[in-house]
Amino acid sequence: MRSSVVIPTFNRLDQLQTVIAAVRRQVRPPDIDLEIVVVDDGSSDGTSEWLESQVDYPGFRAIHQSNSGPAGARNRGVEAASGDLIIFLGDDTEPQPGWLAAHLEEHRLFGNPGPLAVLGYTSFSPDSESPFLRFINEYGAQFGYLLIEDPHEVPFNFFYTSNISLPRSELVRLGGFREDFPAAAWEDIEFAYRAVADGLKIHYQPQARTLHRHCIRPRTFCRRQRTSGRSAAIFAKIHPELDNFLGLHEFRRVTTFGRLHRSALWLMVELGERVEGIVPRRAYQGFLDLCYQEGLAEGLQGE
Repeated sequence: MRSSVVIPTFNRLDQLQTVIAAVRRQVRPPDIDLEIVVVDDGSSDGTSEWLESQVDYPGFRAIHQSNSGPAGARNRGVEAASGDLIIFLGDDTEPQPGWLAAHLEEHRLFGNPGPLAVLGYTSFSPDSESPFLRFINEYGAQFGYLLIEDPHEVPFNFFYTSNISLPRSELVRLGGFREDFPAAAWEDIEFAYRAVADGLKIHYQPQARTLHRHCIRPRTFCRRQRTSGRSAAIFAKIHPELDNFLGLHEFRRVTTFGRLHRSALWLMVELGERVEGIVPRRAYQGFLDLCYQEGLAEGLQGE
């Protein structure tokens, strides 16, 4: 069987090199043929030149496109891939030993009958971990692994393309990722919403582990939440039946008081990075919700 690791990338050459090296170190069964497909989404940091220096490496493919966002990049990667199984990675999610074997074994055990996606576990590297990062990783803002109740009945909104595998045939059959989404927010969940409704099962396999090699601070993650809010407005337009799920039923126009409240919560969250255990979970969630609502307001107003 042939498997294809598809990695979209944009201006993260250092992290990308680490990720690719880690994929190449994976131990795989002798009957598994592995290729790496990297889609350069218009990088300007030397990524294109480095990728071209790698094309003679067996099983390596490099694709270049003008910047169009991760959905389009993943679609180009799937089109170029020759594997029966697609394994998506982020350009900053470094596979750990046993990652590939865990994905393949879950598909071997449970992949028939019916299509199966296998979600792996991504955590931040120990040298960068903090209370805020632990919260967004486990409780649903970045990821939400502690919210998964049954590893064999995972809801569609846990379809994280930083570390997930599924049959290429399913991606092709369902038309891949919608390219309405310009940023990395909701485009993977929108695909999963359609796929799960059409019979795709999602399993969670925490042994398929990657490390998130990305420096995230509360202020920068607030920008990410605003981007998520803007993309949620696109998602709601495509699937209005998900208004409640996307938080439109709780939508309130952003006021000066709301911005002041968000700033106060940000200061509390920053303090929590220095004093372990001082910030309650509701404060983290309130800060992230306000950032998301600001982006949602921008997205709805821009329609």
